[in-house]
Amino acid sequence: MSVLASGLFQDMFSTREMREIFSDRNMVQKWIDVEVALAEAEAELGVIPKEAAAEIRKKGKVENFSLEEIGKGILATWHPIVPLVRQFESLCEKPWGEYIHWGATTQDIMDTGMMLQVREALQVVERDLKKLHEIAKNLAAKYRSTVMAGRTHGQQGLPLTFGYKAAVWADELYRHLERLQALKAKTNTGNLSGGVGTLASLGSRAAEVRELFFAKLGMDTPEVTWHSARDRIAETVFLLSLIGTTLGKIGNEIVQLQRTEIGELEEPFYHGKVGSSTMPQKRNPMACETVVTISAFLRQNTALVMQSMMMEHERDMRVWALEWDLVPTCFKLASAALSHMQWVLEKLNVNEKRMAANLGVSNGLIMAEAVFMKLAESIGHQKAHDIVYDLAMKSFEENVPFGDVLKRDEEVKSHLSEQELGRLLDTANYTGLSDYFVEKALNQK
Repeated sequence: MSVLASGLFQDMFSTREMREIFSDRNMVQKWIDVEVALAEAEAELGVIPKEAAAEIRKKGKVENFSLEEIGKGILATWHPIVPLVRQFESLCEKPWGEYIHWGATTQDIMDTGMMLQVREALQVVERDLKKLHEIAKNLAAKYRSTVMAGRTHGQQGLPLTFGYKAAVWADELYRHLERLQALKAKTNTGNLSGGVGTLASLGSRAAEVRELFFAKLGMDTPEVTWHSARDRIAETVFLLSLIGTTLGKIGNEIVQLQRTEIGELEEPFYHGKVGSSTMPQKRNPMACETVVTISAFLRQNTALVMQSMMMEHERDMRVWALEWDLVPTCFKLASAALSHMQWVLEKLNVNEKRMAANLGVSNGLIMAEAVFMKLAESIGHQKAHDIVYDLAMKSFEENVPFGDVLKRDEEVKSHLSEQELGRLLDTANYTGLSDYFVEKALNQK
């Protein structure tokens, strides 16, 4: 069973709000909305009787339909829209139901209905992404001067501030907001194109009907039919995957920094949150781990969405049907990741004392670059690097404070005083542009 369909796990991997957007009920309502908009546009232009459009509008409410019967009809007919149209027709007074779906094809209704769902869903994603961006900015501002170890290859490298680390997160989230704005402009559209995309079924009024139809739905009219051009859908899934992967990266960073041996960050903890059924002491980062898992699901789906672009001719259900699962699934997963990470970052436990203590675990070696660069001013870059490298290895292998090794070296002593060495070994003096980058992130609106 999929975790998204499980009553036990669905709230870990989706949100109620996004499940409602992609529920059968809302999907069918969107299909109905599309049929109603089509009828009204055609009636205004004299393609069908106005009485028909009025009756279709009157009966076009999902509560008038039996979703169970539509489901049975889909299985019986092997067709996703005909059962809806038949039931819709039966609800309308005769003969007005005969004008439902006039000139349209199944993919017109389903594509346009799905894009109406996507429009709703992107509003939720945008809201939550904006909130998360603000939370990350708040972390950057609050901890702009909190010095911690920067790490490369899993090892301590140089000092930075936790504010800078949060600023990197905020900056990445901001770019996703920019991408989202561009995507919204591309996806606020659907299809009204008839059997093979030419809308020949509506004759000379086709272009007018098309324009009015999209206007009634508050959507943009696409320049060209996109029945077989699925890049809009692919880009939507890609963006959700990008967002999810950023959140997974942040979640993984917290998991790593919550290790007992590091202990610099911890996802929110409250009494009753259980880490293990057998080890009562455990405080596991399970929300962050869930976000990392979600990010993996989203990345995997990008391969499938590329397959959905491989549509043959003017319609191809073999790949089109992939989207029926991919789009709802990815929105549900992304919504959960956004929700969980909002909670994690808003209530994140930041252990400043542990950050300060961990700066000293290398016996001062974290400041080797600072010493090397200052020494290079006097003796040259490569020579200084070689000297500091040898002294650093001596400090590491003999477990002697780096400062003590430096003070005993004649070459170093001839160029750097003890006072200067003391300043160079102070981690607070070597955070570079950390504060500058925090300020840049804080100015992003």
